[in-house]
Amino acid sequence: MQQNGSSGSNGSDGCGARERQALSFSPLPAATTRVRRFIQERQRTLPLPKVMVVFSAAGDADKPSDAISSSDPTEEGDGVRKPPASPSPKHPTPSKPLRSSLSTQEQQEFPEVISLNVGGTYFTTRLSTLRRYEDTMLAAMFSGRHYIPRDAEGRFFIDRDGAYFGDILNFLREGELPRQNRVRAVHREAQYYAIGPLLDSLEDIQPLTGEKVRQAFLDLLPYYKDNLERIVEIAKLRAMQKKARFAKLKVCVYKEEMPITPYERPLFNSLRFERSDSEAKLFEHHCEVDVTFGPWEAVADVYDLLHCIVSDLAERGIAAEQQCIGVCDKHLINHYYCKRPIYEFKITWW
Repeated sequence: MQQNGSSGSNGSDGCGARERQALSFSPLPAATTRVRRFIQERQRTLPLPKVMVVFSAAGDADKPSDAISSSDPTEEGDGVRKPPASPSPKHPTPSKPLRSSLSTQEQQEFPEVISLNVGGTYFTTRLSTLRRYEDTMLAAMFSGRHYIPRDAEGRFFIDRDGAYFGDILNFLREGELPRQNRVRAVHREAQYYAIGPLLDSLEDIQPLTGEKVRQAFLDLLPYYKDNLERIVEIAKLRAMQKKARFAKLKVCVYKEEMPITPYERPLFNSLRFERSDSEAKLFEHHCEVDVTFGPWEAVADVYDLLHCIVSDLAERGIAAEQQCIGVCDKHLINHYYCKRPIYEFKITWW
């Protein structure tokens, strides 16, 4: 019994030991295999995200698959395109040429010595001379803000008559004024180049000073220029109609506002006669002449106006002679007659 019991217990202990051995060692090969597989899978899968992270950050974000195939950011075709943030300098954006051209004009530099071609006449001067006065055309032209053409020799070209440009430069250099016979022409050039100091200086000397005084007198006759044109047109028309070398026309020039008789003249000491409107209408009339000048209120008399007419016609190259041929002598009312003087102008065309 005891043997059977012991044998029974031994049998049971042997079975339990074998079961414990199976329980303790049988799971190890399976676990080891799973761990190895897991490690192998991780080794195969882990490098892929690292490669993608590295190349996608340096390459094109729109094509992450291309970043894996190539690491060269400048490769084209099947590789990664060039990054748009760094365009090629050979193909600048459209705005760059515009800014470049504008900056070139604004920062245009000139040499210290400037060679000029003014209407075919050559001059050489310093840049500071041309920029002497800021508010002038020359200073603006050579400020670098404007384009100035050059001739075949590289001289800066100004499309203007150069006959009097030397006088302009002499004034800019040392304030020298031109001779009297050149004052009018230089004055015109100074107006073109907008040189205010030169204009002021020229207007303070003859003949421009006398011209200012004369113009103050002619401003009393606002119709003066129109009448001057009428004299020219009538004389030209008559000369062409008669196929003549000259033409004659009658011009009335009077200073007094109202016509009077020689006997009444001593009774009036003023230049303007005060009469009512009804009385004034009785004296209104038109002398039988081609052109009429007057009346005006000034110290200058009829002969001064005649001198202005002849001088202005001569300035236009028209030779004119005048002489008094009488008075109008038209009866107005009662003992009043028109005593306006009549002058005959002879215009010679060739």
